[in-house]
Amino acid sequence: MKKEQLTTDEKLRLLCGKGLWRTEDFDGKLENVRMTDASMGVRMPMHQNEWQDEAPSVAYPSMQMLANTWDKETVRTYAECVADDCLDAGADVLLGPGVNIKRDPLCGRNFEYLSEDPFLAGTLGREYVAAMQGEGVAACVKHFCANNAETNRRQQTSDVDERALREIYYLPFAIACEAKPVSIMCSYNRINGVRASEYKKGFDILRKEYAFDGIVISDWDAVKDRTASANAGLALEMPFHRENYEQLVAGYRAGKLSDETLDALSEQVLSFVARCKALGKGKSSRRTKEERIAFTQRAEEEGIVLLKNNGVLPLKKGATLSMCGLYARPCAYEWSKNPELLSGGGSGRVIRLTPMFDMKALLEEKFGEIAYEPAFTDNSVNDSFMDQGVAVRNAAERDVNLVFAGTGSQIETEGRDRASMRLAAAQERTILDTAAVNPNTVVVLFAGAPVDMSAWLDKVAAVVWAGFPGERGGEALVNILTGSVCPSGKLSETFPKTYEDTPVFREYRDSQVTRYAEGLDVGYRYYDRHPEGVQFPFGFGLSYTQFVYHDLSLRTDGERIYVRYCIKNAGTYDAKEVSEVYVRPVMPMVYRPIKELKGFEKTCVKAGGEAQAEVVLDGRALAYWSTARDAWTVDDGVYEIAVAASAQDIRLVGKVKVTDGKLVVLS
Repeated sequence: MKKEQLTTDEKLRLLCGKGLWRTEDFDGKLENVRMTDASMGVRMPMHQNEWQDEAPSVAYPSMQMLANTWDKETVRTYAECVADDCLDAGADVLLGPGVNIKRDPLCGRNFEYLSEDPFLAGTLGREYVAAMQGEGVAACVKHFCANNAETNRRQQTSDVDERALREIYYLPFAIACEAKPVSIMCSYNRINGVRASEYKKGFDILRKEYAFDGIVISDWDAVKDRTASANAGLALEMPFHRENYEQLVAGYRAGKLSDETLDALSEQVLSFVARCKALGKGKSSRRTKEERIAFTQRAEEEGIVLLKNNGVLPLKKGATLSMCGLYARPCAYEWSKNPELLSGGGSGRVIRLTPMFDMKALLEEKFGEIAYEPAFTDNSVNDSFMDQGVAVRNAAERDVNLVFAGTGSQIETEGRDRASMRLAAAQERTILDTAAVNPNTVVVLFAGAPVDMSAWLDKVAAVVWAGFPGERGGEALVNILTGSVCPSGKLSETFPKTYEDTPVFREYRDSQVTRYAEGLDVGYRYYDRHPEGVQFPFGFGLSYTQFVYHDLSLRTDGERIYVRYCIKNAGTYDAKEVSEVYVRPVMPMVYRPIKELKGFEKTCVKAGGEAQAEVVLDGRALAYWSTARDAWTVDDGVYEIAVAASAQDIRLVGKVKVTDGKLVVLS
């Protein structure tokens, strides 16, 4: 249907959703589209006007864990599997992926987001969008923009300078737009005082500079002035609010909304519906539910990060084990299918298809009887009923002690931020007390954002970051702990020692304003100048083998830089290595971060063998946003191209030079 076939009243009504999850269809006159939440799978309420009452669906590792894979193929398969879930459930649009920057480690929704780095977040987001839409389901990239905290999110303004917006907070959306997403969702917050739903400047940049040709949708209940948001370019408000619709009609009749704007927005909604239906036409799920569940294990194995290891891992055959922590046996409690214990809360919630895992049972298949004591409850609720002394005695009697600790939806959730980076006191005490009697204590952490380990890190033998896993997370973790799979995940965000070590700790913040005083220095960009505050750097992850980088070569065709190098596996495990390519301007003419990620590759290398990797950098890799020119700019000068194993582990360095805009390789 064309907009000319609609009356003015119908055009106005079309700009406001129908119920909670659909677009208006005028009782069958138009097709409509059904939307669904997602961050660890498909959260689809079974009834049109319900927030919850979700149908069970495949639970996947959280987006944080997906990003820790640094693997584009895994991201694409993940998106295809989630698209299959949408097709099975009758959803046309998935409200994701979330590419917001992880500026503050206490943000309650960090488990839903991909990275602190805009290039990594944008690149993985682009792969996700392309794969999902190729499978027949529309993506909705969110949340535009500078939505980096949950506390008071509907009132607070992100007070951020133009250059930081361009280089940090807009950039993931710019890169994701290369995959032609059907829709983008605005955020709740204000940007420099203007509501995100009324952020015309940002919407114009999306369309005029990033070639976004889809529709801008509101986050649910993010619109306060429907006429103002319409004039800014927000075409669809979700969900339907009668008072907002009536305000829009009144605004139109008062001449505050032109016919030209109304026509343009209604055409966008019609095109949105048509594009969604065209994407899904003739499509059905390609993978069975069993295949999707099996994939969750592979994705988790790619994303688990080994943070510390003194040699206790992988677990040795014949070792005797003790185990403690509620998180070791979530299957034994009332949460057997409920995700709350091993997931963030809010719209990321998914009711899993299979019961939660039992690490005791899984490891007993390989090691025989394991002494187990819960020691602490879910986030230290009713810990007075737990017996930590039993856990300590068990640890003293066994070769290796495993502590399964973490957070969950009571701590990490939409709508509020974490109060602290530290684990609950009972969890820290259990780690310290068991480690005191068993130096071979391994801590396995289930969480969606950095944890302050300063109280106990030097007391334990190993730390494994398991994140928020999906359906087969237990099986994946067993394979990592036993060495059946060599760990290859790396952190997609910096883990600071304490919250006091972060750049946001001393920022100005009140009930209305958050001042982004650090500017460009977000994540590793800040810690490159303050390395003393880092517990584990961006891009860090250990392996059961050792990798040697050598033979760096650079070449250019005048526009792109081809970075080629070899990676040798000097150990005895077949393994994968994530290598990272950073760019550093040697003598910049304006303030610039010391270095910035501009490429990465995940390479499989056989034990004792080597493989060649190549990363291609385009012209944007050397550029910064010039506020004087209102343009991306590459200054003349020398630039280092660094190949690294993490942000603090540079392995190879070469140089290029720009003279009068011409690019040449120096070494």
